[in-house]
Amino acid sequence: MTNPHDATPDPKFGFDRRTFLIGAATAGVAAACGGGSDSNGEADSGGASDAATADLDSYVVVPRFPSDVLVPGEVRLPFSLARTAELVTDGPDQLTGQVVDLDGNAIGDPIIAVRRDVTPAPYYAFRPTMNTPGVYGIRIDDGTEADANFQVTEPSLVAVPGPGDVLAGFDTPTAADPGGVDPICTREPECPFHAMTLTEALASGSYVAYIVGTPAFCQTGTCAPALETMVDVAPDYADSFVFVHAEVWTDTTATEVAPAVATLDMQFEPALFIVGPDGTVIERLDGLWDETELRERLDLSLT
Repeated sequence: MTNPHDATPDPKFGFDRRTFLIGAATAGVAAACGGGSDSNGEADSGGASDAATADLDSYVVVPRFPSDVLVPGEVRLPFSLARTAELVTDGPDQLTGQVVDLDGNAIGDPIIAVRRDVTPAPYYAFRPTMNTPGVYGIRIDDGTEADANFQVTEPSLVAVPGPGDVLAGFDTPTAADPGGVDPICTREPECPFHAMTLTEALASGSYVAYIVGTPAFCQTGTCAPALETMVDVAPDYADSFVFVHAEVWTDTTATEVAPAVATLDMQFEPALFIVGPDGTVIERLDGLWDETELRERLDLSLT
């Protein structure tokens, strides 16, 4: 099934409520990789190319995150490579990135992102530390110009909780009390993360992994794989974590945003909140992640 909305996300930063589930697949500005082309465009997450990866100048860099919810601190910047308006299914084992200001001056040291394989296409998640709000660029593999832009926003302007913020409890839909959401999970079969509400999970004294996303209606193509990674890893973390899932629509018409989403003022999906026993967000993953990154972040939260 697909989302019935066909509105287009803002091509620069952010999304309005009507374009909510267009999401993070094409957020930001894609520019020619390595400065080898002046082609700009957004990749269709539904397609993929098997083109060779030897010549990075022939690729564009596609941000896979909602740029308007990044705040100062360590920011996560997952990118994919695209060619001929399609995300590619192949790519180098790693990419080197350099954050630059609007004048092209380097900020900090070069950073490396390893290739992460996930449906519908691999990604590379850079994690620079940004101290000041503003618009920045990132050069990939010694390019002469910025290959993509990203925005760091003043924290007071971002409603979605991030690291260091307290995640407020909410009575997310459960099998016993769906709270007006039907179905409570569009995965088939339903995921096992609806036994307790987010409020109950936060009061349990355990770490909490809370995912917001809709497998059936996600136009980014990343929500179902993201939820599947949680289903796969959850048994290995059952002694430490409570896992909770919330859909983003109230029903299968996908026309009304679910209360769990409205409470967080979210306008993108999927998102995963990793929360400590005191209710403080330790990590938030936006847009997409694979099993290796998920395990890394869950393990780090326990240290």
